[in-house]
Amino acid sequence: MRGLGLLLSLLGLTRGTSWAQPEVVSIIVVKEHGVSAASYAQPYVDKFADRAAQVNGWPQVKGSYLTKRSEAEAFLQTNKPQYGIFSLPAFLALRQKHQLHVVGQVSAALVGGQQYFLISSTAADLKGCKGKTLATDHADDPRFVDRVVAGGQFTLKDFQLVTTQRPLQTIRKVVVGEAVCALVDDAQLAELAHIEGAGALHPVWKSAPLAPMPLVAFPQTSEAERKRFQDNLVKLCDDDAKSICEEVGIQSLRTAGDKDYAPLASAYGN
Repeated sequence: MRGLGLLLSLLGLTRGTSWAQPEVVSIIVVKEHGVSAASYAQPYVDKFADRAAQVNGWPQVKGSYLTKRSEAEAFLQTNKPQYGIFSLPAFLALRQKHQLHVVGQVSAALVGGQQYFLISSTAADLKGCKGKTLATDHADDPRFVDRVVAGGQFTLKDFQLVTTQRPLQTIRKVVVGEAVCALVDDAQLAELAHIEGAGALHPVWKSAPLAPMPLVAFPQTSEAERKRFQDNLVKLCDDDAKSICEEVGIQSLRTAGDKDYAPLASAYGN
């Protein structure tokens, strides 16, 4: 998950000029269903730290990277972070309970989750997958799949579900014939070329493109602090740091608001 190295590097800094409130800026990054190990993140944290510190002037930041929604819930019960970056399903599930307010969008290479696909080596289309075995590691949030990903074209109940725990395990289930089709995201699809025996797999259906990972502020972050942080987002990848952003995999970094995610939030429901 090299792109998540970017996300932590984007926000995970430990040095800089003073900022009276708060003394320590806490960031939580929640990325579910990644295709690579979290160990990729730390080198990018270190590389980008000086630039982030220079732009924001924060004296200290504590970054916490989590891969499970349950871990995020436990973290939020005992910690009060100022900002967070969430994979889209986690954001939609937690946004109301924890009063998440969107301040930006981060698109990063190899992170995934901006589009979903049904892949198969034998089925020709969505109809050919319905009623058949479907491998996926995204079934932990059926509301997200049924209401957001599928866009009304199917539900998980339309298939014989083969649940998996790891992203690449999903693809291998189809390769070895334990599933006719698989539901994967764009990061998983990009891995097909690197998996032995997956050459015959191809997309037979794709979702509409979805919004990038939202960068959010928590209620304990004042409006003034939120605005200041939002104003500084574009500076992180300006001309002075463009090469660094490219190296760590930033595809786009822009300001955003709750309205940018309103259609997805409405589809997902309360």
